[in-house]
Amino acid sequence: MGFFTGHPLQQPPTDFPHHHAGPPRCLRRTAARGFTLIELVAMLVIAGLLATFAVNRFFQRDTFDARSASDQVASIVRYGQKLAVAQNRPVYVRIATNSVALCFTPACDSPASRTVPPAGSNSGSKDTLAACGGWGNWLCEGWPSSVTLPGGASGFYFDPLGRPYYAVSGDFSKVLTLAVAGGGQQYPINVSPETGYVYR
Repeated sequence: MGFFTGHPLQQPPTDFPHHHAGPPRCLRRTAARGFTLIELVAMLVIAGLLATFAVNRFFQRDTFDARSASDQVASIVRYGQKLAVAQNRPVYVRIATNSVALCFTPACDSPASRTVPPAGSNSGSKDTLAACGGWGNWLCEGWPSSVTLPGGASGFYFDPLGRPYYAVSGDFSKVLTLAVAGGGQQYPINVSPETGYVYR
């Protein structure tokens, strides 16, 4: 009872409203949404177009071989110039239509005249062994018949100062360009006169 009013006091409610137990709204699973038939057909059409136009280009082996051969030619010619300076002796760059090699003599006809690769052996690929007489410990690399290196640079060498010369004429006063060709592309490697600087 109220002390001043004489009326009974209101009791607080004992039955509280409550929510049903369960995970919060943000954690409840929503219905998974899949792809429609139109979307799947569109993806198949796009994949087919990519397969038609991109795969042939991706697997065009001739272009890949030509680029790889041009990298080998540039690397071997650079090494030949540095080797001539380091050993104070001429280094001959033997260039054929399907191979490039380094020798210490123009004829390159004995094991002693063949330069050893920095890694101890060449790539050992089938084309390399065929073009280099089966020698694995000679700085010589070959490439498939689909890749060619036209031009008459067979007598090209570096003197002990690293300057480039033609064996036939005894000098060269203009830039020598070695163009590796394959897959409809050409990849030129240039050798500067006097300095022997090799660049692409």
